[in-house]
Formats: sequence, structure tokens, C-alpha cells
Amino acid sequence: MKKQSIYWTILLLMGVLSACSDFLDKEYDASLSEEKVFGNQELTRQFLSNIYTNLPDGIAPFGDDQWTGASRDCMTDNATSFWGLHYYNKINLDAYTASDHPLLGFWNTDFTGIRKCNVFLTNAKPHIVGNAQLAGDDNKLYDRYCAEAKLLRAIFHFDLVCWFGNAPVLGENPDGSPMVMDMNNQEQMNLVRQPAAEVLQWIADQCDEIKDKLPFRYENENLNWGRVNGAAAYALKSRALLYRASALNNPANDKNAWSAAAQAAKDFIAKNAAQSRAYGLYDDYQKCFYDNPTYNNEIILSRSVWNTNRIDLQLLPPGFTGSVSGAGRTNPTQNFVDCYEMSNGKRIDEDGSGYNENNPYANRDPRFEATVFHQGSVWGRADQGEERSIDVHFNSADNQGDDYRGSMGGTYTGYYLKKFVNPSLILKSPQNFPHAWIIFRYAEILLNAAEAINEADGPAQAYQYVNQVRRRVDMPDYAGMTQEQFRQRIRNERRVELSFEDHRFFDLRRWKAYDGVTAQNELNKPRYNQLLNMYGVQVTLSGAQPVYVFTGAPGTQGNDMDLRVFNNPKNYYFPIPSNEVKRAPNLGQNPGWDVAGE
Repeated sequence: MKKQSIYWTILLLMGVLSACSDFLDKEYDASLSEEKVFGNQELTRQFLSNIYTNLPDGIAPFGDDQWTGASRDCMTDNATSFWGLHYYNKINLDAYTASDHPLLGFWNTDFTGIRKCNVFLTNAKPHIVGNAQLAGDDNKLYDRYCAEAKLLRAIFHFDLVCWFGNAPVLGENPDGSPMVMDMNNQEQMNLVRQPAAEVLQWIADQCDEIKDKLPFRYENENLNWGRVNGAAAYALKSRALLYRASALNNPANDKNAWSAAAQAAKDFIAKNAAQSRAYGLYDDYQKCFYDNPTYNNEIILSRSVWNTNRIDLQLLPPGFTGSVSGAGRTNPTQNFVDCYEMSNGKRIDEDGSGYNENNPYANRDPRFEATVFHQGSVWGRADQGEERSIDVHFNSADNQGDDYRGSMGGTYTGYYLKKFVNPSLILKSPQNFPHAWIIFRYAEILLNAAEAINEADGPAQAYQYVNQVRRRVDMPDYAGMTQEQFRQRIRNERRVELSFEDHRFFDLRRWKAYDGVTAQNELNKPRYNQLLNMYGVQVTLSGAQPVYVFTGAPGTQGNDMDLRVFNNPKNYYFPIPSNEVKRAPNLGQNPGWDVAGE
């Protein structure tokens, strides 16, 4: 076969991304021919390793100051962004079209990843890779590599469904050979998309095919950390079937779909319990997101490791300065803050909660302090003279806190995002830290189990799973609820536990939470239940005492940055890129996204 342009692949940017394991520590040379690559064991391995660069990554966007340098939860009720140029703000207004929508790169990233997988599966050779029965991780290595590629392919299909709904399934041809599509070939790519529910079931079936062909967990994680393993296959099946059972993909609420999702989560938990080194909840919730991820037994799969301080600086309030400064561009909303229970397990508006609007941050779920910077939060290295309290008060332009506004950042809501920020950061002599974007972690599996079991059979057997998550932070157990009451508590628990990990955007959509919701008709709901009206806190000082006024995000009345527009059913999915629909009209366009004149 001639040298081809199939190696359109994204190269590893090793100057920026540093992997903790050896398997991602070499660039793949895109100029090499298939004969050269797949005729060499090391180059074959590098080709497979390069496929991992297409995995979902929530850290990379923080490197873009102008357009994406904030959490993608800014596209939900959890947060907004001070920085008006961020794409998220305009997406919240449904102000883009299929021709100019800026976040459609997932389409090409996922399809490129799928194609890489199928190229690998077509060309990898057992006599080159080796497929002997060996002790340890390299047993039947060719089979393991092929299982990795199939699992990665399933992950890319899942990501496509999340963003775009119905999707083509690019698995095997009728003769069993992998479907290697030329993305520039209009005829080949002119495919009919399969219903999202069917694609999710195909993903689950793929997981079944390979989940026990991979080590559930690698013996040598120093070498293989970051590679997909059997646990990742079990985890993907759990999530795929949970999405398959949810209202967006299961409008008839078929209980069999929920039972299948429940079983998938329980299968992971049972398989994990049988391991000599089992996954489990990290002891400290806050440290789970900034301690060295390779020492974290909660992480099932992550998108390698970024050695960087970019995410820390993009989140840190702007009043913290040295040779580097915080930008504070992700601002949690009051809607999100209010969803945290009191430490006694009651909502802030429940009788007996003990909530005090004059001291609103006292006695809350400990995950609140681990996640949100607020007035009075203490941060900074005391041994470096950088420790102080967060100050977001605003009495007037000449009487405002250090963290209310900055030249390049600030808060619209009175809050900043603390999760992921390493407290060891020294602003006058900044250092880098290992940050991993978590794709699957054990807490999610427990919450998947709780949700699916509750929907299939009611809460009795579901409490145990969510209560494990709550016990880590010493929150009271749940018990004695109706199915609907527990449903709402599970949904809130996901919002709190998995916040700013790219779950909320998809959870709200799979639950069809926007159905029947308008900005006007939700005004009578608690702030934590409002999806379209965003709120913040205005902090003023009376003497030295803070005064809190909870209202529309301070200083933004009339500013469309904090509006939320959800056109139903249009905004349940992103559009298929307009140029792709032109090239391959059989793909069709998602409802509401047709571009006039095209």
C-alpha cells in the first residue's frame, strides 16, 4: 500500500502535555507509511498510543484565554463566565448556527479517533506485536491492543451521541473487517445516522465483547497508567446504559432499560470487589482533584496528565497576584451554591435546616468548601506570605474587594471555582502540577447504580450506593423516601459530587429537564431548581461585617451574558456541522438547526 494521508492524526504536543506513563511519551510520526508503521512493533504501539489524544479532555480548553478558558459547566445552571468572549456565553443564548457554532470540533475529533481505531484494527499484525501467553499485563498483547482500540472506538461513539444524538456506527463491515472510512470521501461518509438509543446499546455490546479481554486493572500502572483497561469497559457500559435508559433516549420509560443499567453498575461493583487492588473513594474529596492523579485509586480512566498551572490560574480569583495572577473566569452561580445541603442533610429552605442568610456558608456539605471560593474563604501559602481571605465585596467603585473585579477577570456571581486549584501554588514563583481530566471515577459508578436501581425497583436497594458517596464527607445517610423524592436527591447528589467534570450538561439533557421550562414559569421555584434564571450574591460591608443580598448576578442586569435560552427540542443537541451535512446529506440535521438557504 502506498504512503497515504491517513496519518492526519493530531501529534502529541509533548512540550505541553506530559504523560506520567511511558506509553504516551513519544510523538507519532505522521509521515510514515502503513508498511513502516505496522511492520514495526514500537511504531505500532505508538500509533495505538496516539489514538488516546482524541479522548475527551476538559483541561485543554483552559489553555485558551480568549474563547474557552473556563469550565464547560458555564453552559449549565452551575456557572457563568466573567469573560464576555467565552463561547459558552453565546451558546447560552442559542445565538449560533450550524455554520458558525464554535464547539463542533467534537465531531471531527471523535470521527478521527474512530478512524484511527479502525486503521489500527485493520493493519496491526499479531506476528509483529506478539501474542504469546505471558504473565502480567502483556499477556496476549495483540489481543489486548485490539481490545484497547475497540474500547477507544466505543468511547468516541459515546461522545458523538452525547453532543450530537443520532450517529453512524462505524464498527465492522458485513465481512467482519473494520470500517475504514475516508473522511474526505463524500460517497463513503454519506451515511444515515442510527438512533441514539441503538448506538448506546451497540456501545454497551462492544464493552461486553472486550471487557474481560483487558486486565481489569494493570499490574504495572507506572507503565500503563492512562491506558484503557477492563474497568474502563465496565464503566463505559454503565454510563452508556444509564443514558440509554434516560428520558431523552427512552421516552416510554421502559423499565427493562433501567434494569439493564442497574445491572451494569452492579457488575462493575462486583467485579471490582473481587480485585486484590480495588478502585474506591479517595479519602479526601478536595484532594481527589489536585493530588497526583497517578496515586488516586478513585480514577478509573483519565485523559493522561497535564503538567501545568493553567487550570489553577484560570480559576483562582484575580486578586491573587505575583509573577502570575488569577483570572477567575469560572463563576459558580447562586443556583449551584444553594443546591448544597446543610451538614445535617437538609436543604437550605427546609424546616430545621439551620440555614442563616446572614452567615450563609456555615455548616454546609463539606464539598461546598472544597468546590467554591466565596467571601471569607481562606487561600494562599502562609509560608510564602500569600495567605488571605477572599474578598468580593462591592460598596462602590472606590470601595471594593481585591477579588471583585480584575483587568482580565472577575466575578459576576460573587463566587469562583476552587475545585482543581492546587493550594501549593506559589504566585511569586509559580510551579506546575499534574492535573488529569477524569473520564471515569468510582463515585460515578455508585451514583449510576443508585439512579438506575431507584428507577427500576424503587429506593430500598439504592440508598446504599449514594450513601457511600455521602459518608466520605460525613453527610447523613438517605432513607425513608419515595421514589420521586429519592430521584430528586440522587440528581442533586450528582450535581454536587460530579460538578465541573462535564456531567451536568449531559445529565440535564438526558433527564429532559428543560421540558416545559420557561424563564417566567420557573420563578416560583427555589433558586437551586431554576435552569434559565441565573442568580448571584452581592456582598457589601457594613463596618467590617459582610452583608449578603441574593439576587440576579450582581452588576449584570441587562447583560445577556447571564441569560439562559433553551429552545426545545433544538438545544438538547448541538448541530451536525453544516459543511458535513452539505457533503453528506444522508446525515441529516438535528431539529431546529437547519440553516436558511442551505
